[in-house]
Amino acid sequence: MAIPGVASAHATARYRQRCNASCHPHHFRPFQDLWVSSIGLGTYLGDADDATDALTRDAIRTAIASGCNVLDTAINYRCQRSERVIGATLEELITTGVVAREELLICTKGGYLPFDGAVPREPTRYLLDTLIRPGLAPYDEIVAGCHCLSPTYLDHALTTSLRNLRLETIDLYYLHNPEQQLDEVSRDTFLTRLEAAIAWCEQSVHNGRIRAWGLATWNGLRCNPASKEALSLEQLMGLAERVGGPTHHFRAIQLPYNLAMPEAFSFRNQTVQAESLTVLEAAARLGLCVVVSASLLQGQ
Repeated sequence: MAIPGVASAHATARYRQRCNASCHPHHFRPFQDLWVSSIGLGTYLGDADDATDALTRDAIRTAIASGCNVLDTAINYRCQRSERVIGATLEELITTGVVAREELLICTKGGYLPFDGAVPREPTRYLLDTLIRPGLAPYDEIVAGCHCLSPTYLDHALTTSLRNLRLETIDLYYLHNPEQQLDEVSRDTFLTRLEAAIAWCEQSVHNGRIRAWGLATWNGLRCNPASKEALSLEQLMGLAERVGGPTHHFRAIQLPYNLAMPEAFSFRNQTVQAESLTVLEAAARLGLCVVVSASLLQGQ
């Protein structure tokens, strides 16, 4: 049976209070109506093997016990194993009363075509047989042989992620590196595809499968605005408002930020109401939460 519930204001405040004695006074930050830890646990790195599963399981337990209530993953991370180990560990911790589902912000992503447990001997044939030929990922909407924003595919990916995570609802669902599409399609085509994906996100909120959505990017929000893969936060917010109206559920963006990739703070590559701003400034102006990835430069 899937674990019910979503992160709630009351429960995240309770978790914060429980952890306050051992955490920095400003460790917890407001995210909409929630209290979330300033440090989250990412699950991208590692091989798709049992040893990494065990290490990840231990890391999840330690993180939650230490005042970290944000878990971040994606369907393609370690061939779905990252989602699956989160799901199994959460079920254990919730069942034994270590933590409540409502105390945790669980985030995952959809966009990349995943393998199932391990990299297959013939990756292209595997994707053809499991996703493309069954009609789950339209061939003409796949770029780089691995990325798709079609609502048909996203719906399949979300169903799989919910099963992997053993949850009824995901708190924050990211469209994963949408700028990948711009490697192969025009900006007009990209915006059409993105608008359809946003409409699917809003419908998924109304269906109770996700609570909110965002965009997890790598280059799109860090690059020069003249770059082919550049993303405009003002334009993205305009799409969200056009599709979802004033009560849309676009809540967060994710991008790398570390000593080697400081653009979110230092590069004024965004424009909001004709004013040049950094990503952090633009997000604040537009009411978006910023989540940073690769904050330790992937261990380097």
